[in-house]
Amino acid sequence: MEFQKDNTFLSGRLKSVGYAYKGMIKLITTEHSVMVQSSVGVLMAVAGIYFNISTTEWMMQIFALGLVLSIEGLNTAVEKIADFIHPEYHEKIGFIKDIAAGSVFFAALTAIAVGCLIYVPKFL
Repeated sequence: MEFQKDNTFLSGRLKSVGYAYKGMIKLITTEHSVMVQSSVGVLMAVAGIYFNISTTEWMMQIFALGLVLSIEGLNTAVEKIADFIHPEYHEKIGFIKDIAAGSVFFAALTAIAVGCLIYVPKFL
């Protein structure tokens, strides 16, 4: 199958959105970490409704969830590429995968901090 670039602006963008949507569905339905993080996102949305958080708090919460899910998607892509290139264990591939996982950890810590800033005062 040969790649053919779509030179028309609108149809090219629509195809790109379709591929992105397909990728999002693959992430949510096949990656357990994304399933867990999406579930936490739903719980945080319910908490936001229950505690009637402000527009600014909603923005922070949505941004934090988007950050975690985006970085997790990139981490998954790095892992899949690394496994495709070198299926057996290799020290350098392990190092690369650890770095990618570490970036998810940074994003998760950021999301936890945002959640604490929003919800801890509601309990005090």
